[in-house]
Amino acid sequence: MSFRLSQRDKDIIGFINQFRAVDRDSLVELFFKQLKSPVNACNSVMVRLYRLGLIERTQQYSPTVYLPVDAKIKKNSQKILHFLSILDVYKQMCSYNMPKNVIVEDKPTGRKGGIEPDLFCIFKGSPFWVEIQRNQYSEQKIQAKINLYEEFFFSDEWKALHWQPESRAAIFPSVILITPVRYAVNSDHIRIIQVASIHELMEKYKGSAKQQRDGISRVSSSSNGIKINLT
Repeated sequence: MSFRLSQRDKDIIGFINQFRAVDRDSLVELFFKQLKSPVNACNSVMVRLYRLGLIERTQQYSPTVYLPVDAKIKKNSQKILHFLSILDVYKQMCSYNMPKNVIVEDKPTGRKGGIEPDLFCIFKGSPFWVEIQRNQYSEQKIQAKINLYEEFFFSDEWKALHWQPESRAAIFPSVILITPVRYAVNSDHIRIIQVASIHELMEKYKGSAKQQRDGISRVSSSSNGIKINLT
């Protein structure tokens, strides 16, 4: 069968391959919102790509969720909700500034047992590793996760990661815990930010920037004294 794909078709397929599971409404928001009938246009494109065998789909969710052709997750797997959570964080970031160097389920150590953040990206000029905690865990388990980040910090291997700036000193990313629960975890070596959403993160740093403009030197304890370029 001979067919020609538009650049948008290729972008959609690449996006689904990157994020592993993408719901129809997110595709509308990211690729079709400028059209007169965005939902109809999206449905038409996705049916065509599905019939061409270029994407998979599961109708276990409403609206439909699309998967890569070689997806190794079952169509009713809870893992799909995990990937949709990562996608939601990405979309929240996009509403402020387009993230760069996006890696879903990053494995920067390259070995099992190392840190495995749900998302890496450079957002508003600063690098972040994002951990999305959809369930509540013990503080010991969360601290153990932070300890792995500290181990990686002391390894110095992060200085050679491909996204590091060539013209400046290497930067260890801040770690964002997306969680509705606040954990009593800490680190003397890496920046940890606990927020319920990216929207909350931006509100905190907007308030911090206002304090700085008003000449107030103290930093909100909710941001752990971190100064990051988010304004």
